Amino acid sequence: MIAGNRRTIRDIPLEENLAPGTLLCAGCGGVLLVRILEKVLGPNVITINAAGCITMLSVFPYTPFRSSWFYTSMPGAPAAAQGVRDALDILIDKKRIAPDQDLKVVVVTGDGAAADIGLQSTSGAIRRKLDFYYLVYDNEAYSNTGFQASGSSPYGSFTKTTTPGKMNPVGALVEKKDLFEIWRAHNPAYVATVSPAHIADMMQKIDRASQLHGPKLFIAASPCPPGWGINSEAVIRVSKMAVDSGVWPLKEAIDGKVRHSLLMRKRKPVEEYLKMQERFEHLFKPVRQEAVLAMLQKKVDAYWDSVVE
Repeated sequence: MIAGNRRTIRDIPLEENLAPGTLLCAGCGGVLLVRILEKVLGPNVITINAAGCITMLSVFPYTPFRSSWFYTSMPGAPAAAQGVRDALDILIDKKRIAPDQDLKVVVVTGDGAAADIGLQSTSGAIRRKLDFYYLVYDNEAYSNTGFQASGSSPYGSFTKTTTPGKMNPVGALVEKKDLFEIWRAHNPAYVATVSPAHIADMMQKIDRASQLHGPKLFIAASPCPPGWGINSEAVIRVSKMAVDSGVWPLKEAIDGKVRHSLLMRKRKPVEEYLKMQERFEHLFKPVRQEAVLAMLQKKVDAYWDSVVE
C-alpha cells in the first residue's frame, strides 16, 4: 500500500512489527496504538520508550518489537531521540551506512511524561526541529504507579490522588492541559489527535506526517481498563464515545493550520461518555452533581462552537 492511499480499515498493513503476548493489561489502548504506528511506519524504526506502562512491553530478555527498542527515563526520551537521530545522520554522512538503511526515530510516552515530567525535553526537541515521531498514549493519569493524577487528568475524574469525598465530592479540580495547543505553539511540522476507534483516520495522519521533515506529534486517546474502571472489551466503545460526544476531537495541524478530520452534525451527550467509566461514577451517585455535569457539557459545546472550517 502506497503511503497516502490508506482510506479504510481494510488498507491496514498485514505485516506485524509488534508481536502479541505481553505483560500489559488486556485491552490496553496504548498497545493497540503502538501496534498501528509500527505497522504503518514499517520495520525500519527505532522506538525510544520513556518509563511508563508501555515499558512492560519489553522485559529483558524478551521483546515483542520486530524493530529496535530503546528504554529511557521518564523525562529523557526526546533527548535520547536527538542523540539517535544525530548518530544516524553522522553515519550516513560518513558513508558508514547507506541512506536506505536509515531508521525512523519514534518516541513513545505516556501522558505523565508528555504533559509533565518530559515536557521540557519535548519542548526543546520541537524547538530544534528534530525529525522524529512522538506518540503519547494518553490514559489521563500516572497509571504505571497506581493511577495518580497527571497534568492530563480531566476535571471531575477519580484518581488515587484526587479521590472524591465529603470535603471534595468532585474529584480532580484542575482541568486537563491542552497538549495539542501547547505543542502547536512550538510550530512543529505536524501535530494530531488520534483514537483507537478510528484506525483509518490514524493511518492517514501517519501517512501525511511521513511526508514532512521535523517533529511529528500524535496525541492518542488511550483508555486504561483498570484505571478508568472499564472492561477490557469496552476500550473501543469508550474510545468511540469520546469522539462521538465531542470530548476527544479528531484534528491535525500542519505548519500551524488546524483541520478537523471529523466534524459531526450531532454529538452524543457528554454524560453518556462519563457513565461508561467508574472513574466518573461519583458524579452520578449517591447524589447527581448537576453543576459539574453541566459545566463539562458546556465546555465541550463551547469548544465546538468555536470551530470554524
